[in-house]
Amino acid sequence: MASRLGVRVVPTPPRGTRRLVFIFSLSLSFTYLCYSLIFCGHSIMQKPLAFPEHRACYLLQRSQHCGHSAHPNSPGRGHAAPNRTLSGRSPERDRVSETSPRPGSKRLPLAIIVGVKKGGTRAVLEFIRVHPEVRALGTEPHFFDRHYEKGLEWYRSLMPKTLDGQITMEKTPSYFVTREAPKRIFSMAKGTKLIVVVRNPVTRAISDYTQTLSKKPEIPTFEVLAFKNRTLGLIDASWSAIRIGIYALHLENWLQFFPLSQIHFVSGERLIIDPAGEMGKVQDFLGLKRIVTDKHFYFNKTKGFPCLKKPESSSTPRCLGKSKGRTHVQIDQDVIEQLKEFYRSYNIKFYQMVGHDFRWD
Repeated sequence: MASRLGVRVVPTPPRGTRRLVFIFSLSLSFTYLCYSLIFCGHSIMQKPLAFPEHRACYLLQRSQHCGHSAHPNSPGRGHAAPNRTLSGRSPERDRVSETSPRPGSKRLPLAIIVGVKKGGTRAVLEFIRVHPEVRALGTEPHFFDRHYEKGLEWYRSLMPKTLDGQITMEKTPSYFVTREAPKRIFSMAKGTKLIVVVRNPVTRAISDYTQTLSKKPEIPTFEVLAFKNRTLGLIDASWSAIRIGIYALHLENWLQFFPLSQIHFVSGERLIIDPAGEMGKVQDFLGLKRIVTDKHFYFNKTKGFPCLKKPESSSTPRCLGKSKGRTHVQIDQDVIEQLKEFYRSYNIKFYQMVGHDFRWD
């Protein structure tokens, strides 16, 4: 009847043949499963098992054979995760970090040398710049006294780039006598550390005048500028060369915003006699290891102050510029004595305020 309807009957394969096909299929499936486990297991060994709460499929997700992971941060279905090293970073990123220098970033200063003019601020700046953890602006930005309206971003743009852990510094000696400077610096960062380099105010005034005279030879004599009435011995405290040396007056303004613990005073006289000792205290104040030591200095007899010894990368020592260490103009001794008397009460008050006798009298 089947032949009459035109239907061809396929004979049933022998029972032995069906068993052979079943065994072959089972073997093939088992082989594929083993291959997948071996391949995924290799990926597991490359990733530290730091996440015990993750399921096995998440641990196997590094292989495209492991399927989709339910972990929220894992790659989506059909997207293989990027290859990673033991550090957890891609090999490409590791290669970049090994070969590219760290650029750093520009930051607002954590410490500022705020004064005083002709006290030794340039020396302190150049000496502290030797320290590898300090980056300092070489020029005086005058932001808090002349360019405050330009804003903090302009100020930041002037700073050198620093790495994490390095200290950004600048120095502008006129800040110490600028009434608005303490409040402005406090507004920027109330934790800013302040360094003030002070010097015998009489010597400082003569040095100040000497510098001005070199630029303006036509100015009156020191005696004419220093006195309102020479006969009566009335000192003109409005003259900037005299007024800067009234340290107690200016310090009162700073103490309205900063505690004394955030202000470090460097002795200009000790900086010449013992530069390593004074710079050691500066490093302590900044929280730095004492790296700038005696081995960095030698005394230049011609200039009359210490210079930095020759760096390995240079053929000459590093001394301050020609404007530093110039010979002072000669001032009558009676004028000097009158100035000493004028400053005596201010000096005593300053010693009391800072808790240190600088022995200028």
